[in-house]
Amino acid sequence: MPKISFWITEGALFSSVTTLTDAFAIANLWQRALEEEEAGPLFQTEILTTDGAPVTALGNIPVLPHGAVDDKASTDCLIVAPTLPNVTPIPSNLDCLDRWIDALRRRGTPIATVCTGTFILAELGLLDGKTATTNWQYARMFQKQYPMVNLNVQHMLTEDDGILCTGAATAVYQLALHLIRRFGSNRLASACCKALLVDPNRSSQTPYVLTRPLRNHSDAQVLKAQQLIAENYAAIDSVDAIAREVGISPRHFKRRFKSATGDLPLKYLQRIRIDAAKEKLETTNQTIEEITWDVGYHDVSSFCRLFKQHTAISPSAYREKFFVPTGRMTA
Repeated sequence: MPKISFWITEGALFSSVTTLTDAFAIANLWQRALEEEEAGPLFQTEILTTDGAPVTALGNIPVLPHGAVDDKASTDCLIVAPTLPNVTPIPSNLDCLDRWIDALRRRGTPIATVCTGTFILAELGLLDGKTATTNWQYARMFQKQYPMVNLNVQHMLTEDDGILCTGAATAVYQLALHLIRRFGSNRLASACCKALLVDPNRSSQTPYVLTRPLRNHSDAQVLKAQQLIAENYAAIDSVDAIAREVGISPRHFKRRFKSATGDLPLKYLQRIRIDAAKEKLETTNQTIEEITWDVGYHDVSSFCRLFKQHTAISPSAYREKFFVPTGRMTA
């Protein structure tokens, strides 16, 4: 019987733990349903804290653990519960967890985390030189703090050298299915997909990403350019025109814009236009041709290619996935 251990600390997102424990409990039920002979539970789960004492999770939720971290204990998979790095600082004393993870990795035990738990694994040095993903909203912060990690937030789930990371929030289900498949079977994972209404082919965070323009910098002329783009994105003919408007030579403008925002001006303009197109696809019945023109493009095919580069899916597929209908729900 595979044992899945969860480590949780103060301020952690407890939903990341309960979502997984529920998924494993459902897998146990389906394991019995799919077996012709009476089968015992497939998964055993336990929740641990560093010293075995209760903790308070995010949202003021009390958590009573099953025990404490023991660096001599065995488990079949350790999952580190995430904290929000801008809300709850990473605990300063991770020595006991670090020793246990080191012992587990020597035995070939997989180590996993979800969402922003990637920050904790990176703080322990476990991700240096490895590919990982995290909540896309924290990508800039993560890259700044941990430049040695090959961060790829396009991925919903990554696995590198026995370390698994997931993207934001509900990407936790991709980890659940991965582990159910690994310790159970493809058949069991497929049954759990249907029971949980989870899309097993959801492999990218890219369609969900919203542009979050970086404006907490001190370059007044770049801030002015960002404001011009926000207000006139559909009418802007060229990046050079923006440079002239804010009084910088085009060459220097590109360098300063990149330094302040992390994006070249053209890439930034494209992101703003694509976000505007996303909103129209989500909330209006405009045709894709109408949206193309409304956000500043004149060729539908070129717009569709650019949209797919930014979101990993076509405009029509995006609308099908995210369109929010108005009016009454139907039975």
